[in-house]
Amino acid sequence: MSDFIDRLSTSVADLDEDAYILHDYEGAVSRWCHGCGDNAILAALQKLCAEEQLPPEKTVFVSGIGCASRLPHYMGTYGFHGLHGRALPVAEGIKIKRPDLHVFVNTGDGDCCAIGAGHWLHAVRYNMNMTVLLHDNRVYGLTKNQVSPTSPQGLVTNTTPRGSSLQPLNALAATLGMSNISFVAQAVDWLPGVLYDIIHQAFRHRGLSFVSILQRCPHYLPGHFDQYIKNPDRIRLLSHPDGLDPDAPYMHRFPSREAHDPSNLDRARELAAVSERLSVGILYRDDAVPCYEDLYRREKHLPIEAKMAALEREFDRFTVLPEG
Repeated sequence: MSDFIDRLSTSVADLDEDAYILHDYEGAVSRWCHGCGDNAILAALQKLCAEEQLPPEKTVFVSGIGCASRLPHYMGTYGFHGLHGRALPVAEGIKIKRPDLHVFVNTGDGDCCAIGAGHWLHAVRYNMNMTVLLHDNRVYGLTKNQVSPTSPQGLVTNTTPRGSSLQPLNALAATLGMSNISFVAQAVDWLPGVLYDIIHQAFRHRGLSFVSILQRCPHYLPGHFDQYIKNPDRIRLLSHPDGLDPDAPYMHRFPSREAHDPSNLDRARELAAVSERLSVGILYRDDAVPCYEDLYRREKHLPIEAKMAALEREFDRFTVLPEG
């Protein structure tokens, strides 16, 4: 016992006094429902910040509107809780002017795939260095049970009392079909170790990392993902030296595993398609895609003084002065 106390005292003494701990990244107390998958995503992000020792004053979480969009309130960092569907352009504005900041975007299946779909498309194309997490619970929760773009066909909600008539939008397949993609992955909230590893790799990737996270809504869609939770063989876990570690402790729990090379875009698109098995892991990555903020800085831009002078000249052309 004394040896254990001595080792513990030594390890505590060796800690850097300036090191950040998990508590440094805790914000307000979460108001999400008990069992909501957003809580698991929050825990993974706080752990990531502590593991990577991200200075809170150099870290920004941006969101739009929805249950997922409350996440910036629960982080002990800077945050921007913006308008519905507008998280991505806000994050891009922050990144283009402050490339030194670590920028994360938390968006829901409605916030991203409905009103924000145009911004989603172009954010992927611009490939700015940020981590985008799509919280996909397949229903509008904050506004109390309306159909979302990713809701399954036949789902009865307040806006589809006879059941949703449309096939759901596959956000993963849609992203893989966009131009200039550099990192696309899929995670699930009920596998915390896998979730953390995927988010960690997304953060370390230089470029726009898009992670689609299936997350439970215990209030409006209870049991919706039970077919995967109760049957691990329904999950296809993807492994590769450039993806999830083939020797990770959780790998042996999944009888359905596949060695998938994330540089293979055609196979990534096949894995993203709806099938009996849910593909979890890094589907695609290309580290060679340039970031827009790097391209922007290579161009020559007028200094702020010259821009202001040009604006004043234009204003003077239309100024109506009083007689005399």
